[in-house]
Amino acid sequence: MNSSPVTACDQACLYGHADAYLDALVKQDPARLPWADHVVFTDNNVQIDVGDGTWDTVSGRRGYDLKFADPASGAVSWFGVIEEHGIPAIMALRLKIEGGKIAEVEQVVTRKVENSPFPSIDTYVTPRKIMLDDVPASKRTSRERMIALADGYFNTIEQNDGNILTRFSPECDRIENGLQTTRNEAAFPNYPIAKYGCQEQFELGQYRYDDRLRERRFPLVDEQKGVVIAGGFIDHKGKLVDFTWTDGKTPVHSFYTFPHSYYLMEAFKIVDGEIAAVEAVFIDVPYHMRSPFAENGK
Repeated sequence: MNSSPVTACDQACLYGHADAYLDALVKQDPARLPWADHVVFTDNNVQIDVGDGTWDTVSGRRGYDLKFADPASGAVSWFGVIEEHGIPAIMALRLKIEGGKIAEVEQVVTRKVENSPFPSIDTYVTPRKIMLDDVPASKRTSRERMIALADGYFNTIEQNDGNILTRFSPECDRIENGLQTTRNEAAFPNYPIAKYGCQEQFELGQYRYDDRLRERRFPLVDEQKGVVIAGGFIDHKGKLVDFTWTDGKTPVHSFYTFPHSYYLMEAFKIVDGEIAAVEAVFIDVPYHMRSPFAENGK
């Protein structure tokens, strides 16, 4: 009989799993990894066999290296840049480790396939210091409250009438698919909302065309770094096209003139009870697509 205590997988252990996974992905050799008896592997929200999808295309990875770990749940996440036959793409990765083996893999890979500013590889070179830093113990927030703040962010988008249903620090900025979309007016001609910070954008009601933040999941809470990883979908019904900001004068013409959805993985940095930074990777998916990881249709 083995009476040895179960050894938890701490931050270093979970980071090791993430690095080993990425190394195996670049070598296109999943057999190098310890897999659980039952594995859920998704590539851009489609459940496929381990060894399929990006396992056949990834040829390298670049220097952007942003990791988060949750020893309490056995989850680890990575944001960075991969290469497929030398062509770069941005990837967000989540692994769930059970008993030292990989039980879940969730990958979101955004590629440059159309004439849009996303993904922005050239601006996704070094993670922001705020995302890398640990949160001092005196400014940490409970797991439950961290999840509530991230969920409140989604509530604020879903009914974007100018009311704020979470808390932001005045310095909060957001990066989406490698490009800063707050306080970055120069990067977005004819898109005036880009000049404002996180809270100001929501106070102006820019995102009224985001109808649903659906199938929200919060599978990783990194208490040391103060980060919540969220997954879910943004649905656009395409019904509301023209409206004005809450200032009563600035017109908005929605991009979404048809039913449309995004699938996302998003990191929320929380310091002293406020969202201090946001980083998201998202892709277009069929309207109202479901997630293999969803437990309900919220």
